[in-house]
Amino acid sequence: MAVSVDYVARETASNLWRNRLMTIAAVLTVAVSLSLAGAALLLRQGVAHATMKWEHGVNVLVFLDAGITSNQKTSLNQQLTALPYVKSCLYRSQQYDYDEARQLLPPDESQALTVATMPSSLRCVLQNPDQAQAIYVEFRGRPGVQAVSYLSQAVRNMEQVVHILQWVFIAVALILLLSASVLILNTIRLAIFARRREVAVMKVVGATNWFIRVPFMCEGLVQGVLGALVAAGTVVLLHFLLDHFAAGSPNSVLYQMRMPGSQVLVTNVVVVMVGLVVGTLGSAFAVRRFLDT
Repeated sequence: MAVSVDYVARETASNLWRNRLMTIAAVLTVAVSLSLAGAALLLRQGVAHATMKWEHGVNVLVFLDAGITSNQKTSLNQQLTALPYVKSCLYRSQQYDYDEARQLLPPDESQALTVATMPSSLRCVLQNPDQAQAIYVEFRGRPGVQAVSYLSQAVRNMEQVVHILQWVFIAVALILLLSASVLILNTIRLAIFARRREVAVMKVVGATNWFIRVPFMCEGLVQGVLGALVAAGTVVLLHFLLDHFAAGSPNSVLYQMRMPGSQVLVTNVVVVMVGLVVGTLGSAFAVRRFLDT
């Protein structure tokens, strides 16, 4: 017996409406759990952006003026490396800093950059990162120096806090996803139980198990995807709030955590796929247990 799209759509809609309270509960549970999972992914990506410039152990960035002379650059490098707490300094060209800025900044901001306006930089590794502020105080405002940036204690604390939050969010999300799966499973079982006589008649007249399964599995899939779409909207809202609060503070940690919209899109694709899998597996298990012969 062939399964038509029209039949599946009508039966799925009928089942969802018949058990609408359970459906709403399942959708909300999926939405909350995937919102937490999406927030954890968003935090992880934001921290990766904020710390990208430090990933090779760089503790201090000395940005040089675009018009700095070769003698000034050499002199600054010698003065930095002569300090007893500086392990090494590496020069990065304007092209290198331009390419890195395009990775760190959102597309609408990076498009305004040019290689000519980007500063070159000296990237220094310290014996003790706590000495970074001393370099900031000593070299800020010197001829040829545009700015000095260093990994502050606030950023290190942020990394630790976000790492803990990620695991807390993921743990709570897993518990809620399990709860959502159980809710979807119970919703499908109730739907099958309510139509047990109809299902029995369908089997008598030759309906295959798959003919009976598909509408119920689509019901679970719809619940999972609806919850995931709500979670995706929450992730977009979090991204918007991050950009909004960081826009006025270019020197803040939140500003450094800003990311392109493409990465938020990837996060939402993952969230929707997880919702789809949760809904489908929960409903498939419920139907299998009922129709297993």
